[in-house]
Order: sequence, then structure tokens, then C-alpha cells
Amino acid sequence: MKITAEEIKTFLKNVVTMIEEEKDYLCELDRKLGDGDHGVTMSIGWQAVNEKLDGDLKEELDCGKISILTGRTFLSAVGSSVGPLYATGFMRGAKAFQGKSELSGEDLKDFWIAFIEGIKERGKAEVGDKTMIDTLQPALESLQSNFENSNDFLSAFESAVQAAEKGMESTKDILSKRGRSSRLGERSLGTIDPGAASSFMILKTFLTTIKSAQVA
Repeated sequence: MKITAEEIKTFLKNVVTMIEEEKDYLCELDRKLGDGDHGVTMSIGWQAVNEKLDGDLKEELDCGKISILTGRTFLSAVGSSVGPLYATGFMRGAKAFQGKSELSGEDLKDFWIAFIEGIKERGKAEVGDKTMIDTLQPALESLQSNFENSNDFLSAFESAVQAAEKGMESTKDILSKRGRSSRLGERSLGTIDPGAASSFMILKTFLTTIKSAQVA
């Protein structure tokens, strides 16, 4: 499979739209666990990315530069902890895309592995901490093993998204151990972590975008 720079920009635009649609839901999850502003924070970051997509990135065909500027823009727009996490993800992932206007399945696999490993390294969270890592780590492991077996990115990423969804759902049954929500103790049970939810939504948006690109 081949994905172009324009399709990467379409993915980013689709995330902008999705975050606006899910903003209230993400805030509602966060109200049960934290400040109640996760949806707003994500919206601020992605709206800033949207401005770049309509401006500096409009004619850009280097997928590496698109990813780096997405990360930097998100970081400068979002002051909370989620800013550096996504910035690190996009900037690490950019190495797989450097100088390329067309991407292979191998490039895409390398991007997402670097993206998730960058977030893990930056955030220092583990599976079971009730964070986005509960979504991302299962996706990473699934993507690596399935791509290795099939060399087919689309089917491997589809399995990764399914693993991510299970990981996200598992956060309902986890006590918060990090951040403000860790003070809630037992009251943190029964609610999906908002960071786990939004990271799942981003992975799912990438899947639907590349599926559409293959059909087109």
C-alpha cells in the first residue's frame, strides 16, 4: 500500500473534526477523574494544527516535515501534560517519514511504533496506570507482531485498533495511580480514562482515513 502526503494531511484534518465532535464527551470523562478540560485541551491543540494545515503546511509534501510541525504546533498550543506527550510522538514518528512524499506500509508501521514509544518514554506511565498507555501499548504490541507475520499494514493496523479499544475499555476497571485522579481512590473505578479514550479515537481515525484512501 502507498499513502501520500495529502492523505496524511487528510488524516490530521479528520482528527480535528473528530476532536470537535467528541470534545464534550472527553470533558465529561475528565470531569469524573480530573479537571474536566481534556476535550477543550485537545481541541485547542488540534485547532492550532488545523491553522498550520491551512497555512504553512498547505503545499508541504514532505511527510516528515508535516509530522514535525504538527508536534511542535501542538506543544506550543497546549500547556498541559498532554502537549509534550503528543509532540514527542509526532516528532519521533517523523523520522520514519523524513524526506518522503509517499509512504509504504513499512514506513507507517515504523511511524506508529516510534510515535507510541516516544509517548511512553516521555510520560513514564505503564499499562495499569489508567492512562493513554493502556490504549497505546496493546496497539503497539499488536501492530509489531501482526506486521511481522503478514507484512500487511492495513490488516495489522486494524488488529492494533481492536487491541487499543480493549485497552481503553480496561481503564474502567483500573484505579487511577497518576495525576489528580489518583486522589479519587475507588471513585476512579467505572470511568474510562479520557486520555485513553482520545488516543484510541486518533488511532481509529487513522484507520478510517487510510481505508478510505485505499477505496478511492
